[in-house]
Parts: sequence; structure tokens; C-alpha cells
Amino acid sequence: MSGNTTYTKHTTDQLRAIAAAGAEELGWDASAQEVIAFAAKHFDVKDVAVACSMADAVLPHLVAGQLPGVDVLFLETGYHFTETQITRDEVARNLDVTVVNVLPELTVQEQDAKFGKDLFARDAAACCQLRKMDPLKEALAGYGAWFTGVRRDEAPTRTNTPLVSFDETHGLVKFNPVAPWSFDELIGYATEHQVPVNMLLAHGYPSIGCQPCTRPVAEGEDPRAGRWAGLSKTECGIHL
Repeated sequence: MSGNTTYTKHTTDQLRAIAAAGAEELGWDASAQEVIAFAAKHFDVKDVAVACSMADAVLPHLVAGQLPGVDVLFLETGYHFTETQITRDEVARNLDVTVVNVLPELTVQEQDAKFGKDLFARDAAACCQLRKMDPLKEALAGYGAWFTGVRRDEAPTRTNTPLVSFDETHGLVKFNPVAPWSFDELIGYATEHQVPVNMLLAHGYPSIGCQPCTRPVAEGEDPRAGRWAGLSKTECGIHL
């Protein structure tokens, strides 16, 4: 239905039905292309978004192959590595997508003034809520479905990630096309298709978040061990 100027947004019941049909049709291990094709059959390009942390651009590249011009949401927290911002700019320049910088309500300086300097060091969950979760929820309100790059091999909390589900938190369909992929498959795809990849991936950062809360991962460690190191926190809350 891409390009349909008479497109009408789905109701919540319709979105639930699409998610259920997708789960049945795609099963546990359909290919990323099959997942995206299912989404393209049910949604106009203007009604879907891709969430991308800019660790790599594999997901935007995959989705844009069937939904050219798709919105790619980047959570501009104000705390990103320079390498992450460089990757975002490469994605905007080289892929057939529209990069949307999703901004928190408060700048870093305003947040420091209101809650005290370096909230992330004292209450990482609160900082993630303000700078990631709340802005994303507001941004997703205009869509019927979103794509994420969550993979089952990333962490125990992600082992049971389905290819498609109804996202109760945001009230829309959630597609995870690369859920069955390994890190090596991800890098292999990026290499084969010359997709932008964050330079930090080659320097011990298999999972990249905000600079103050991300460290390199030692060989054999959980890929997300470098996120919020020293804390019991392993997820910002978006994919829980």
C-alpha cells in the first residue's frame, strides 16, 4: 500500500489483528525480508518508523529496500559518542530514509539545572525515562508500526523476542526482523552491502548507548555487559 494517498490509519483492534496474523504467518524464524514484506503489505511507508541507535545501519537498509523513504528515529539524548553521530549523518546521506532526530523535552543543561548534574550517575533509570523512553513514546504516537533491531543473542532479556507482536506500551505493531540473527550475520550483511557501521563496533563496543553509560566489553562477556556497567540495569526500558 506504499504511496497510497487515500491511506487511512488503523484502529487499535485492527493493529492487534495484524500483529496476531503476522505472528501466525511468520512464526519464529522467518527471514528479515519476509517480515518486512508482511509489514509493507499492511502499512503505508508514512505509517511505519525504524528505531535505530546508530550502532549500525543494517535495519534501516533492510527496511528501506521495501519501504523507501521510511522514517528512521534516532534518540538524540545529548550524550552520544561522536562516532554515533557520524554514523547517523552517514545514514542520512547514503540511505533512502528520512532520519528524524527525536529530542527530549529538556536539554542536558536544563536537566542538570532541574535534577542536578549527571542524573545518569545517580539514577540511570530516571535519565533513560527522560531522554529516551518519554521522547520515543511521543514520537511513535504518529505511527501504526515500528521496526527495531533487537536480536535474541544480545542478552538473556531478549532471548524470547518475537518477529512481530502488539506493543502494549506504545499501542502499535512492533516488528523485530533481525531477531534471529547473530552479531556475525549482522556484520556480514553490513560488509556485503556496504552499510554504515559505527566505528566503535571494531573497538570492543558490541552494544552502543550513551557515552557516560557505555564501556567496552571483554572477550566472552555478554554483548550488553558494557551498558550501565556496575548496575543491575541492562535495559533502558524501551524493549521490556
